[in-house]
Amino acid sequence: MLQTASVSDGELLEAARHGDERAFTILHERYRAYVYRIALRIVGHRDDAEDICQDVFLRLYERPPVLEGPRALQLWLARVTTNTALNVLRSRRRARFHWLRWFRLDWLDRRAGTDGETHVETSLLVRNVLEQLSERDRALLALRACGMSYEDIAATLGLRQSSVGTLLARAERRFREHYEALVQKTEGVAQ
Repeated sequence: MLQTASVSDGELLEAARHGDERAFTILHERYRAYVYRIALRIVGHRDDAEDICQDVFLRLYERPPVLEGPRALQLWLARVTTNTALNVLRSRRRARFHWLRWFRLDWLDRRAGTDGETHVETSLLVRNVLEQLSERDRALLALRACGMSYEDIAATLGLRQSSVGTLLARAERRFREHYEALVQKTEGVAQ
């Protein structure tokens, strides 16, 4: 019987490749919240995030990868989750987003204020803006909001680590520009 805390991901993957159901269960318990959080931040809908989570772990169960390194499984899960979530977005152009509570951009928080009506209006604006961004920009912003390092984002999205900072800055700039333009347009209509 496996001791949960003392067994490495590599040992668990090896055991899972040989049909050990308990090893897979431990991996699922260890990483389910992580996978779900990434999926939710990309697709913005709980049911879709649950489905993505199930798909990712089904893939892990059916074909446990051969990985090396202490964080290799975590990065593999992030990459598979991101790709699966982006596929969901591609297949559902009508995807709904509830990004405001996850993206803690200072300039946006200052604009949002504290009253509930302003929060709802801002949330709708944010959703509209994110639908205008590219998939890569959405993924970059979501992974950074999950607390991933530049190194991890690069590994997950197949980018050079040295370019992640620039790409993130551009994604944030495009988000701000679209957001501010939409706010001006909305304020112009209201007057």
